[in-house]
Amino acid sequence: MKMLLLGLAVALPSVAGMNAAELKVLAGGSMTGVLNELGPQFERGSGHKLAIHFDSTPNLIKQVTSAPFDLGVVPIDVFRDAAARARFGPTVNIARVGYGVAVRAGASKPDVSTPDALKRTLLDARSIAYLPASAAGAYVSSVFDRLGIGEAMKAKTRAQTSTTAIAEAVAKGDAELGVFLVNVLMAPGVELAGSFPGELQQELVFAAAVATDSQQADAAKAFIDFLTSPAATAVIRAKGMNPG
Repeated sequence: MKMLLLGLAVALPSVAGMNAAELKVLAGGSMTGVLNELGPQFERGSGHKLAIHFDSTPNLIKQVTSAPFDLGVVPIDVFRDAAARARFGPTVNIARVGYGVAVRAGASKPDVSTPDALKRTLLDARSIAYLPASAAGAYVSSVFDRLGIGEAMKAKTRAQTSTTAIAEAVAKGDAELGVFLVNVLMAPGVELAGSFPGELQQELVFAAAVATDSQQADAAKAFIDFLTSPAATAVIRAKGMNPG
Protein backbone atom coordinates (compact mmCIF):
# COMPACT_ATOMS: atom_id res chain seq x y z
CA MET A 1 0.00 0.00 0.00
CA LYS A 2 2.83 2.42 0.82
CA MET A 3 4.44 1.73 -2.54
CA LEU A 4 1.11 2.33 -4.32
CA LEU A 5 0.54 5.63 -2.53
CA LEU A 6 4.09 6.71 -3.34
CA GLY A 7 3.49 5.87 -6.97
CA LEU A 8 0.33 7.93 -6.99
CA ALA A 9 2.17 10.88 -5.54
CA VAL A 10 4.84 10.65 -8.20
CA ALA A 11 2.18 10.41 -10.92
CA LEU A 12 0.32 13.52 -9.84
CA PRO A 13 0.83 16.59 -12.01
CA SER A 14 2.44 19.70 -10.65
CA VAL A 15 0.35 22.86 -10.46
CA ALA A 16 3.35 25.13 -10.80
CA GLY A 17 2.28 27.81 -13.23
CA MET A 18 -1.27 26.44 -13.22
CA ASN A 19 -4.02 27.98 -11.08
CA ALA A 20 -5.99 25.57 -8.92
CA ALA A 21 -9.25 24.71 -10.65
CA GLU A 22 -12.57 23.12 -9.77
CA LEU A 23 -13.41 20.57 -12.42
CA LYS A 24 -16.93 19.43 -13.18
CA VAL A 25 -16.59 15.77 -14.13
CA LEU A 26 -19.32 13.61 -15.68
CA ALA A 27 -18.71 9.91 -15.11
CA GLY A 28 -20.31 6.55 -15.72
CA GLY A 29 -21.78 5.02 -12.58
CA SER A 30 -19.60 1.94 -12.96
CA MET A 31 -16.52 4.14 -12.48
CA THR A 32 -17.65 5.09 -8.96
CA GLY A 33 -15.22 2.84 -7.08
CA VAL A 34 -12.22 3.86 -9.18
CA LEU A 35 -12.86 7.60 -9.14
CA ASN A 36 -13.84 7.71 -5.47
CA GLU A 37 -10.37 6.36 -4.69
CA LEU A 38 -8.32 8.20 -7.28
CA GLY A 39 -10.16 11.52 -7.10
CA PRO A 40 -8.98 12.49 -3.59
CA GLN A 41 -5.43 11.45 -4.48
CA PHE A 42 -5.48 13.79 -7.46
CA GLU A 43 -6.95 16.62 -5.40
CA ARG A 44 -4.34 16.35 -2.66
CA GLY A 45 -1.44 16.17 -5.06
CA SER A 46 -2.55 18.74 -7.63
CA GLY A 47 -4.46 21.34 -5.65
CA HIS A 48 -7.40 21.04 -8.06
CA LYS A 49 -10.89 20.09 -6.87
CA LEU A 50 -13.22 17.60 -8.51
CA ALA A 51 -17.02 17.73 -8.56
CA ILE A 52 -17.96 14.33 -9.96
CA HIS A 53 -21.47 13.46 -11.10
CA PHE A 54 -22.07 9.74 -11.70
CA ASP A 55 -24.93 8.65 -13.94
CA SER A 56 -26.17 6.21 -16.57
CA THR A 57 -25.42 6.56 -20.29
CA PRO A 58 -28.82 8.05 -21.32
CA ASN A 59 -28.64 10.63 -18.54
CA LEU A 60 -25.00 11.43 -19.29
CA ILE A 61 -25.88 12.16 -22.91
CA LYS A 62 -28.58 14.57 -21.73
CA GLN A 63 -26.16 16.28 -19.35
CA VAL A 64 -23.39 16.54 -21.93
CA THR A 65 -25.68 18.18 -24.45
CA SER A 66 -27.45 20.56 -22.08
CA ALA A 67 -25.12 21.73 -19.30
CA PRO A 68 -21.53 22.95 -18.84
CA PHE A 69 -18.83 20.50 -17.74
CA ASP A 70 -15.06 20.17 -17.98
CA LEU A 71 -14.47 16.52 -18.79
CA GLY A 72 -16.14 13.16 -19.01
CA VAL A 73 -15.02 9.68 -17.94
CA VAL A 74 -17.89 7.86 -19.56
CA PRO A 75 -18.96 4.70 -21.39
CA ILE A 76 -17.82 4.74 -25.01
CA ASP A 77 -21.50 4.68 -26.00
CA VAL A 78 -21.79 8.34 -24.98
CA PHE A 79 -19.39 9.27 -27.77
CA ARG A 80 -21.52 7.40 -30.30
CA ASP A 81 -24.23 10.01 -29.88
CA ALA A 82 -23.45 12.67 -32.49
CA ALA A 83 -24.62 15.62 -30.40
CA ALA A 84 -22.68 14.44 -27.36
CA ARG A 85 -19.54 13.66 -29.37
CA ALA A 86 -19.46 17.23 -30.64
CA ARG A 87 -19.02 18.46 -27.05
CA PHE A 88 -15.77 16.54 -26.53
CA GLY A 89 -12.19 16.74 -27.73
CA PRO A 90 -10.02 13.65 -28.41
CA THR A 91 -10.79 10.57 -26.32
CA VAL A 92 -8.43 8.45 -24.22
CA ASN A 93 -9.42 4.95 -23.12
CA ILE A 94 -9.22 4.63 -19.33
CA ALA A 95 -10.72 1.26 -18.36
CA ARG A 96 -12.69 -1.70 -19.64
CA VAL A 97 -14.61 -4.45 -17.91
CA GLY A 98 -16.71 -7.49 -18.75
CA TYR A 99 -19.97 -8.89 -17.42
CA GLY A 100 -20.80 -11.42 -14.75
CA VAL A 101 -23.32 -12.83 -12.29
CA ALA A 102 -23.29 -12.38 -8.52
CA VAL A 103 -25.10 -14.00 -5.60
CA ARG A 104 -25.59 -13.10 -1.96
CA ALA A 105 -22.50 -13.86 0.12
CA GLY A 106 -22.63 -17.44 1.37
CA ALA A 107 -25.19 -18.61 -1.19
CA SER A 108 -24.39 -21.48 -3.52
CA LYS A 109 -22.86 -20.29 -6.77
CA PRO A 110 -24.73 -21.35 -9.91
CA ASP A 111 -23.02 -22.50 -13.08
CA VAL A 112 -22.60 -19.74 -15.67
CA SER A 113 -19.64 -21.25 -17.52
CA THR A 114 -21.43 -21.90 -20.84
CA PRO A 115 -24.32 -20.22 -22.66
CA ASP A 116 -26.62 -23.14 -21.82
CA ALA A 117 -25.57 -23.09 -18.16
CA LEU A 118 -26.10 -19.34 -17.93
CA LYS A 119 -29.52 -19.71 -19.56
CA ARG A 120 -30.57 -22.38 -17.03
CA THR A 121 -29.29 -20.29 -14.13
CA LEU A 122 -31.22 -17.23 -15.27
CA LEU A 123 -34.42 -19.21 -15.85
CA ASP A 124 -34.11 -20.89 -12.43
CA ALA A 125 -33.56 -17.60 -10.59
CA ARG A 126 -36.51 -16.12 -8.74
CA SER A 127 -35.37 -12.54 -9.37
CA ILE A 128 -32.56 -10.64 -11.09
CA ALA A 129 -31.19 -7.17 -10.35
CA TYR A 130 -29.57 -5.01 -13.00
CA LEU A 131 -29.78 -1.51 -14.45
CA PRO A 132 -31.64 -1.70 -17.77
CA ALA A 133 -31.41 2.05 -18.43
CA SER A 134 -27.66 2.07 -19.05
CA ALA A 135 -25.16 1.01 -21.70
CA ALA A 136 -24.24 -2.06 -19.67
CA GLY A 137 -27.88 -2.85 -18.96
CA ALA A 138 -28.71 -2.66 -22.65
CA TYR A 139 -26.03 -5.27 -23.33
CA VAL A 140 -27.36 -7.53 -20.56
CA SER A 141 -30.83 -7.28 -22.12
CA SER A 142 -29.36 -8.20 -25.50
CA VAL A 143 -27.78 -11.31 -23.97
CA PHE A 144 -31.16 -12.34 -22.59
CA ASP A 145 -32.56 -12.00 -26.10
CA ARG A 146 -29.68 -13.97 -27.63
CA LEU A 147 -30.40 -16.77 -25.18
CA GLY A 148 -34.07 -16.69 -26.19
CA ILE A 149 -35.30 -15.74 -22.72
CA GLY A 150 -35.92 -12.01 -23.08
CA GLU A 151 -39.64 -12.24 -22.34
CA ALA A 152 -39.13 -14.63 -19.42
CA MET A 153 -36.63 -12.25 -17.82
CA LYS A 154 -39.06 -9.32 -17.77
CA ALA A 155 -41.08 -10.88 -14.96
CA LYS A 156 -37.94 -11.62 -12.94
CA THR A 157 -36.22 -8.27 -13.38
CA ARG A 158 -35.81 -5.97 -10.41
CA ALA A 159 -34.73 -2.81 -12.23
CA GLN A 160 -32.36 -0.66 -10.18
CA THR A 161 -31.78 3.07 -10.44
CA SER A 162 -28.02 3.10 -9.87
CA THR A 163 -25.08 0.74 -10.25
CA THR A 164 -24.45 0.54 -6.50
CA ALA A 165 -28.07 -0.50 -5.92
CA ILE A 166 -27.54 -3.73 -7.89
CA ALA A 167 -25.20 -5.33 -5.36
CA GLU A 168 -27.19 -3.85 -2.48
CA ALA A 169 -30.37 -5.54 -3.74
CA VAL A 170 -28.61 -8.90 -3.88
CA ALA A 171 -26.95 -8.45 -0.49
CA LYS A 172 -30.31 -7.64 1.13
CA GLY A 173 -32.04 -10.58 -0.54
CA ASP A 174 -34.29 -8.39 -2.67
CA ALA A 175 -32.91 -10.14 -5.75
CA GLU A 176 -31.43 -13.61 -6.07
CA LEU A 177 -28.92 -12.68 -8.77
CA GLY A 178 -27.11 -9.54 -9.82
CA VAL A 179 -26.20 -9.39 -13.51
CA PHE A 180 -23.96 -6.56 -14.59
CA LEU A 181 -20.36 -5.42 -15.01
CA VAL A 182 -17.98 -7.48 -12.89
CA ASN A 183 -16.45 -4.54 -11.02
CA VAL A 184 -19.90 -3.35 -9.91
CA LEU A 185 -20.60 -6.82 -8.50
CA MET A 186 -17.42 -6.74 -6.38
CA ALA A 187 -19.16 -5.28 -3.35
CA PRO A 188 -19.82 -6.09 0.32
CA GLY A 189 -22.42 -8.76 0.91
CA VAL A 190 -22.20 -10.35 -2.54
CA GLU A 191 -19.91 -12.82 -4.29
CA LEU A 192 -19.18 -13.26 -7.96
CA ALA A 193 -20.57 -16.55 -9.27
CA GLY A 194 -18.65 -16.12 -12.50
CA SER A 195 -18.17 -14.09 -15.64
CA PHE A 196 -20.24 -14.48 -18.78
CA PRO A 197 -18.99 -17.32 -20.99
CA GLY A 198 -16.68 -16.27 -23.80
CA GLU A 199 -19.32 -16.55 -26.51
CA LEU A 200 -21.44 -13.95 -24.70
CA GLN A 201 -18.74 -11.83 -23.13
CA GLN A 202 -18.02 -8.27 -24.14
CA GLU A 203 -16.04 -5.52 -22.47
CA LEU A 204 -17.53 -2.08 -21.91
CA VAL A 205 -14.92 0.62 -22.48
CA PHE A 206 -14.79 3.83 -20.45
CA ALA A 207 -13.03 6.75 -22.12
CA ALA A 208 -12.12 10.25 -21.01
CA ALA A 209 -12.17 13.52 -22.93
CA VAL A 210 -12.03 17.23 -22.19
CA ALA A 211 -15.09 19.33 -23.04
CA THR A 212 -14.48 21.48 -26.10
CA ASP A 213 -15.63 24.60 -24.25
CA SER A 214 -14.01 23.91 -20.87
CA GLN A 215 -12.37 26.93 -19.28
CA GLN A 216 -10.15 24.55 -17.29
CA ALA A 217 -8.77 22.48 -20.15
CA ASP A 218 -5.21 22.23 -18.78
CA ALA A 219 -6.38 20.96 -15.40
CA ALA A 220 -8.83 18.57 -17.06
CA LYS A 221 -6.05 17.18 -19.25
CA ALA A 222 -3.88 16.79 -16.15
CA PHE A 223 -6.56 14.63 -14.55
CA ILE A 224 -6.80 12.44 -17.65
CA ASP A 225 -3.01 12.07 -17.69
CA PHE A 226 -3.17 11.03 -14.05
CA LEU A 227 -5.82 8.39 -14.79
CA THR A 228 -3.50 6.78 -17.36
CA SER A 229 -0.43 6.75 -15.09
CA PRO A 230 0.97 3.36 -13.98
CA ALA A 231 0.00 3.96 -10.35
CA ALA A 232 -3.58 4.85 -11.29
CA THR A 233 -3.92 1.80 -13.53
CA ALA A 234 -2.92 -0.34 -10.54
CA VAL A 235 -5.98 1.01 -8.72
CA ILE A 236 -8.13 0.33 -11.78
CA ARG A 237 -6.98 -3.31 -11.73
CA ALA A 238 -7.61 -3.58 -7.99
CA LYS A 239 -11.20 -2.46 -8.57
CA GLY A 240 -11.86 -5.33 -10.99
CA MET A 241 -11.32 -3.47 -14.26
CA ASN A 242 -8.66 -3.60 -16.96
CA PRO A 243 -6.78 -0.41 -17.84
CA GLY A 244 -6.94 1.10 -21.30
